[in-house]
Amino acid sequence: MIELHPPIEPYDRGLLDVGDGHHVYWETCGNPDGKPAVVLHGGPGQGCTPGMRRAFDPARYRVVLLDQRGCGRSRPHAAGPATSLRHNTTDHLVADLERLREHLGIERWLVRGGSWGATLALVYAERFPHRVTEIVVSAISTTRRSEIDWLYRGVGRFFPEAWQRFRDVAGDDDVVPAYARLMADPGRRERAALAWDAWERTVLSLEPGATADVHSGPPDDALLAFVRLTTHYYAHAGWLEEGAVIRDAGRLAGIPGVLIHGRLDLGCPVTTAWELAEAWPGAELLVDDRSGHGASDVKRAWLLAALAKFAG
Repeated sequence: MIELHPPIEPYDRGLLDVGDGHHVYWETCGNPDGKPAVVLHGGPGQGCTPGMRRAFDPARYRVVLLDQRGCGRSRPHAAGPATSLRHNTTDHLVADLERLREHLGIERWLVRGGSWGATLALVYAERFPHRVTEIVVSAISTTRRSEIDWLYRGVGRFFPEAWQRFRDVAGDDDVVPAYARLMADPGRRERAALAWDAWERTVLSLEPGATADVHSGPPDDALLAFVRLTTHYYAHAGWLEEGAVIRDAGRLAGIPGVLIHGRLDLGCPVTTAWELAEAWPGAELLVDDRSGHGASDVKRAWLLAALAKFAG
């Protein structure tokens, strides 16, 4: 079992007013004089967790974590049906990162993200390459419509019974926008959130070490926000041109990058990571043949090694 760094607590934290009525939660951990790094959580809408701090050597890194708009400790929370998502888009999240960087007085930082966080990391770096020292991404997604269609329709060929249940709650073959509409309906959003969560767990169920856990009881605010934000973002394909992240990867030339992926990742097939590595001059692609979307000892070791190397 590969051990991460010991648990640490933030030495500073706050709520940053990013405009539009939104306040984004942030925290900093480790060495205030260390190498700056920012961690971007997945989802969209999952929020950051204490475990994310532990990939970084606290003696060498100044680690910044944040809850993206609408989730975690940021306010207003997307679990509230009255909370508008009008000002919650990829462009807004990228702008929030720049505001936070400036607020913390950081000139340049390493950007780390996984799954949706990988998309956000790449979009941010392509727009602000002069603010990024290195990039470390895992469970790589670029939020193309083709990737979303695979995750919420195509992969159903492996789980036809579960996909039919997922589709029946949607009431429409175009399930992602259908679920986005359901999540806006106070009378139907709880059932929709549980069905969405059940589908996501089904897709992960064939991975090594997967558990059969299901959400028991009514959905909590964290799950409601996660499903509401995920369906909101994916119904719009992240407001990104199809293929734009890979198309624009040339802008990352000169930024060292490590791409970590599991070959058995059924939700985010490895072809996306491979296409990105082909388009990004100098990027290093590491593929663990024995893991999927979740963590593994091999991928933990690669992550720790990459961050140790980039610490300088």
